[in-house]
Amino acid sequence: MIEQAIVDWDDAYENTQNIVDGTEYPSRWQTSSAQFRDQYSGEIDLSYGSTLRQRYDLFVPDSRNSDKAQGLFVFVHGGYWQKSDKSFWSYLAKGPLEAGWTVAILSYRLCPDVSVNMIQSDIAMGIAKAAKQIEGPIILSGHSAGGHLVQSMMCENSGLPAEVVQRLSHVLSISGITDLRPLIKTRLNDNLRLDFQSAIDVSPVFQQPITTAPLTAWVGAGERAEFIRQNALLANMWRGLGVQTQVVEEPDKHHFDVIDGLCDKNSLMMRAVLSQFSSFG
Repeated sequence: MIEQAIVDWDDAYENTQNIVDGTEYPSRWQTSSAQFRDQYSGEIDLSYGSTLRQRYDLFVPDSRNSDKAQGLFVFVHGGYWQKSDKSFWSYLAKGPLEAGWTVAILSYRLCPDVSVNMIQSDIAMGIAKAAKQIEGPIILSGHSAGGHLVQSMMCENSGLPAEVVQRLSHVLSISGITDLRPLIKTRLNDNLRLDFQSAIDVSPVFQQPITTAPLTAWVGAGERAEFIRQNALLANMWRGLGVQTQVVEEPDKHHFDVIDGLCDKNSLMMRAVLSQFSSFG
């Protein structure tokens, strides 16, 4: 069956207006994260660069819940590279933290103050800094634009130090955007300021990936069709380049609640990512 071409590109990438009570989610995230920080101790606003946005929070597992720290679990937030910060997302540390992982949640500079390419450099710097503090394997996770950014860390041109790349054990892209060319046709590009070539340059799907870490491409089955397409696209392309990949379309999940699996160490999402570690479960 021939599918109709996309005409309204803004609608194709619009989440808030296509989710019931979509405008209420940011306040829910902030409230949940503030409550989480009251309950779990962490090192807040650690610096990896010279600006106020080049910061990360680090949450260390309670030794009562884990005999030995498993390694470093990183989360990178979304917001179309132009909004949000780490303070919205602290609550997502709960699942990996209770599974024994130290969790780093990163903020980064935003468009239009910097380019997408510069944001990718920020993420590499933040991960490298956190990796100096925490030994062991490293798992990267990110949502939406954050999914794109952790995909970028699997590329050979990521900017990550070689010793950090060697420690990458799994990359979880949640509702990630891997091909940024369609965004040129949206209002988002007023701030992204991409042209055709620069969009290719920052799109992981067009880059050479490392093959030493598996990729899980996760998306909600109830998401916008473009997110489902982009999710499958990356896994398909990179599988052909030697990467071990899996694609998951989680039933009854949309763009704003698909991340909730990170909150539960026993969720399908967390089990899919941590199953390779024999000490898990």
